[in-house]
Amino acid sequence: MLHKLLNWRFWPLFFKELNELRRNRRLVLMMLVPPTVNLVLLGYAMNPEVTNLKLGIVDDSRTAESRELISAFKESRSFVPAAYYRSATELGQALSQGKLNAGLVIPADFGTKQARHETVEVQFLVDSVDSNTANIAGGYASRVISSLNEKIALRQTTVSPARAVSRVSLLYNPGLENSWFIVTGIIGLLLVMLGSAVASASMVKEKEVGTVEQLLMTPAGSAEIILAKMSPIFLLLSITIALSTGVGRFIFGVPVRGSLFLLYVSGMLCILSGIGIGTIIATFTRSQQQAQLMSFFVNPPLSMLSGATTPIEAIPHWMQPLTELNPVKHFAILARGVMLKGVGLDVLYPNFLALMAFTVLLVGISAWRFRKQLN
Repeated sequence: MLHKLLNWRFWPLFFKELNELRRNRRLVLMMLVPPTVNLVLLGYAMNPEVTNLKLGIVDDSRTAESRELISAFKESRSFVPAAYYRSATELGQALSQGKLNAGLVIPADFGTKQARHETVEVQFLVDSVDSNTANIAGGYASRVISSLNEKIALRQTTVSPARAVSRVSLLYNPGLENSWFIVTGIIGLLLVMLGSAVASASMVKEKEVGTVEQLLMTPAGSAEIILAKMSPIFLLLSITIALSTGVGRFIFGVPVRGSLFLLYVSGMLCILSGIGIGTIIATFTRSQQQAQLMSFFVNPPLSMLSGATTPIEAIPHWMQPLTELNPVKHFAILARGVMLKGVGLDVLYPNFLALMAFTVLLVGISAWRFRKQLN
């Protein structure tokens, strides 16, 4: 079958599409530069860490103990003391006006109760308009106070009793670099979306300018026409895999501990999936505007249900099975396994086979739909 496709009728069509891409330098630049720039921006911007939160303080105690608590918040680097207030009411007004992210109210008996080894309550206020930031800030505050309590307990105990100590080992990402998780997920998302956008635009353009009818006048069959149109796009987008891997390695320090060949083949399958999706979109639309509008119904679900930027576990439980139908999700697991864990096909074969199956299915459906229109 492949021998029949790659005959003398295929190559003129292939070089025709290749020459069109070569003449359209703006399209070539858009296929290579924006994905690279987006990968850099998203790698820096999509950081779940929360730092330098503006903290307002009401210190009614004004003792060495209260100053130690304030210093603990400052040394955590998660909070920056922004201003001191005379009362909790003034602090609340500053929070409502958006001048602060959080507030700390230390009662007047803080130092006295601490000297008596009594429990003392400290009020911590958080602006919860951004629920994610509020949740993280609350966790940070709890850890700061817990750490200070342990420090005080050790200082007040003359003889420390025997106690169990846990040792935490951080595997595959010892520096806890959040960009490593983001970058390895975004690569597949960019490959699929870019392949979809370019393929749909290219196919729809043939309809708009009327060259589909001219192609039908040639001796080439429908399968040869489809393959000739997909191949140049596929070859050009395959360069994006190398560019994305290079950005991750040299800008964010993402290692490549496993097989580059496996990573590259997985990326090519991801591109083919995107081309298949774009071609399917093109068969249901008559103009590039319609294709762009239809892509809005495809790309957001692909992004949100991929686990590319957020863990799958963060998705509602009833929606998690839907992620199995997403090729981006399987590529993200492959990329993280190869680049971060250094594992091979013997471990990642379920996701590789799933990605291959989706690629064959999407390309097959797109070819069938496009052949149906040509006929």
